[in-house]
Amino acid sequence: MTTPDTPETFDSHMTSASLGHDATSRGGDVGGLSGTGSEALWEAHADWWQSEFTDGADPEYEEQILPLARQLLDGFSHILDLGCGEGQISRLLASHADAPTVIGLDPTRAQVDAAGERGGGAAFAVAGAESLPHPDQSFDAVLACLVFEHIDPLEPAIGEVARVLRPGGRFALFLNHPLLQTPGSGWIDDHMVDPPEEYWRIGPYLVESASIEEVQKDVFIPFVHRPLSRYVNALSANGLHLVEMHEPAPPEGFRAKSPFFEAAAHIPRLLVLVCERSGDCECSGDCECSGDCERSGDCERSGDRADRFGP
Repeated sequence: MTTPDTPETFDSHMTSASLGHDATSRGGDVGGLSGTGSEALWEAHADWWQSEFTDGADPEYEEQILPLARQLLDGFSHILDLGCGEGQISRLLASHADAPTVIGLDPTRAQVDAAGERGGGAAFAVAGAESLPHPDQSFDAVLACLVFEHIDPLEPAIGEVARVLRPGGRFALFLNHPLLQTPGSGWIDDHMVDPPEEYWRIGPYLVESASIEEVQKDVFIPFVHRPLSRYVNALSANGLHLVEMHEPAPPEGFRAKSPFFEAAAHIPRLLVLVCERSGDCECSGDCECSGDCERSGDCERSGDRADRFGP
């Protein structure tokens, strides 16, 4: 991204750690962010993420992401937090009164070490999304919060999510809004026309791209942009069917940071896709669908997650 945060433009492109930092970028092929180079960047900048976006430092996490994650995962008993960072969402979910089993995975050793030190009831391990160290159908819910924008290729990781989810399980996928936060998008205050106009510019949405973004001075983070159809089609191809979609407005605490942020209050920065895994129903004969409802809402026990997904 090269759009500056000035009175003329407002760039609100998100990264996995940030929902509102300016960024310059160094472009690359879509396949160019995997491997040791990307991993080294995350290792090098783990402390930046921990100081800027955890322990109440970031209003978008505090006011929007954490409450929404807890709401969407409430009632599930075995939860995988994929790309958990230093574990703040894992800790939140593990603190629930029902005490679910929560496992957080992240490929960055520095993040996992910090998660272990901070504790909170969840278990943590180093692992990448392309090869999850768990048997088939191990979890009744998987969460990935602002993670898949940094994973390339996409399809193997989606396939692994589907593999470890039990039939009827939930996948909550938090994303930078693929359309409205396309690289090159931003708030425009145009004084070249009379009268002046203010509007949200959309970047080249259909162009898939990979870049290394400077999200803060000397802090470089890998990022992949894909159109929404890539995500939805990959989910569907792996039996993960969309049941809910959320596009919340930026929260008050974020908008208060700048008048330019307030000007773009009607532009969502976050997209959350909530999917359910299809497959044989595990209702043990209590379901009218006769064992093959694909969790489409036909099952009378769709809300009784604890019974469906025991240890």
